[in-house]
Amino acid sequence: MSLFKRLFGGGGEAPSPKAESQEYAGFTITPTPIAEGGQFRVSARIEALIDGEEKRHELIRADVIRDLDEATDMSVRKAKQLIDQMGNALF
Repeated sequence: MSLFKRLFGGGGEAPSPKAESQEYAGFTITPTPIAEGGQFRVSARIEALIDGEEKRHELIRADVIRDLDEATDMSVRKAKQLIDQMGNALF
């Protein structure tokens, strides 16, 4: 792939399939591993209703994993770890 395609998004990879959301400590975690070079980048969306307002945080890590199921599991684990560390301060 040429440098320009990588920089400006042409010829990107197919999006990865969506995994099921799960509830954790009042938050909703949706794993969203990103297909990248035959591997999957650890990524998840964390959502919560705080003071009547829906808040969202996109977690994207540098970690890449070959297997989609493993990347999905790791995405959920990292999201739970972030929730445990930050709680509502995440937003």
